[in-house]
This record gives sequence, C-alpha cells and structure tokens, in this order.
Amino acid sequence: MSAANPRVLVFQHIAIEHPGVFRDFLHEDGIEWTAVELDEGEPIPDLGAYDALWVMGGPMDVWEDDAYPWLEPERVAIREAVVERKTPFFGFCLGHQLLAQALGGEVGPAAEPEIGIMEVELTEAGRASPIFEGLPAVHSCLQWHGAEVLRAPPGAQTLAASRACAVQALGYAGHAFSIQYHIEITGDTVPQWGEVPAYEQALEHAMGEGALAAFEARAAAGMADLNRSARCIYDNFMRIVRQDRA
Repeated sequence: MSAANPRVLVFQHIAIEHPGVFRDFLHEDGIEWTAVELDEGEPIPDLGAYDALWVMGGPMDVWEDDAYPWLEPERVAIREAVVERKTPFFGFCLGHQLLAQALGGEVGPAAEPEIGIMEVELTEAGRASPIFEGLPAVHSCLQWHGAEVLRAPPGAQTLAASRACAVQALGYAGHAFSIQYHIEITGDTVPQWGEVPAYEQALEHAMGEGALAAFEARAAAGMADLNRSARCIYDNFMRIVRQDRA
C-alpha cells in the first residue's frame, strides 16, 4: 500500500447514492476505490486493506435497525475505522449521521427538514479545519434530509451550521469529517433521487407537487459552484490521506 496511491472504500446504501462527481476526481488521480452495497447484503471487507473510508447517503434512517439489520455492523465498522485504526473518513448525509451515532452522538427527526439548494456557514472551528481550506465561510449545497444530528458526539467539533440545522458538519480527531448536505452531485443526481419514493414524498411535502422540475433547474444552475466545492473538499481530504500514510 502506498501513500501516493491510496485505496478508498465506499459504503453505499442505495445504488444511486454514490460518490457522484468525486468519481471523476478519483479517476483523474488514478485512485482505486471499492463500493460495498450494504443494502444488497454485500459484506464489509477488511478495513485494513484501505487508506480511507467514505460513507454515502441513503433513504433509510439510522434508527431503523429492525428494517435494515446491516446498520449495526456498519456502525461497528465506522468505529473500528475512525477510533481504532484512525483511518481518514468522510461521511455524506446518512454517513454524517452514522458517524455521529457511532461515536456516541444523537440523531433524530429534524424539527425542520431541509430540501433545496441552500447555504451553510462554517463555524469558527470549521474555518480553521483543513477539510474546508479554500472554501468560503458561507457556501451553497444541496439539502435533502428529514433527520439530523441533534447532539454531536464527545470529542467532535461542529464545523458548519445552517438556520434550521445546528450540526451541518463534523470533525473528529483530525482525520474524520462529515457533512449533512451534498456537494457531490452531478446532472443525474436530482432526477434519479426524485424517483426514490421516500425522497419524492419529502420533496413534494416541502416544495409542493411537481417540484422536481424546479429543483432540477436550480441544481443545474448551481452545479458549477457545487462542483468547485466538491473539488476543494476532495483535494483537502486526499491531502489528509496522504499525510496519514506518509
């Protein structure tokens, strides 16, 4: 295993919630990555074979263990990676909530679900964090969530917030990071996610019937900014990975 060519393990919970535009960055850099589709029953591999772990989003909630029995093994794997192995970690949306829960934080239904192209603001800790280096203190993102981190885990820093959600991003021990929102989107993201019944229902509840087309248009208009943010965070994260392996 080489610090110059790290291997990335990706936990997915539905096939259409993948690393999105981050796949292009990985390809450009010649970095190998392996996706494990946990919702399809694929087993979690030996974490020691990988230099980084990404955990993506999904339509399930972190407390639905009865319906999704793989959630507890996933939390165990996240704890192993982050706490025991100190593997660089990045979580998106559900992955953000799972990190918080795995480390002893609290996740529950959001008082005000967020759906749309919105803004988040970095906290003082976020402005100093290496994961957000080069990003403006206030930046745009895509939100599509009805659950949130209600209490950050012990030892974690809250790195970003919005008006409706106090814990939009987390940092832990200098090598684990997560965001409640999405910057990884591509032109296919909103139309594909709009076909998921749980997402469609949440969208129409928040924005009215037939809102998908307007959401697609807003996402397309903001795509360049979102992709720039994604590239910045990707570069920052991979720098952390390489420093970890040096």
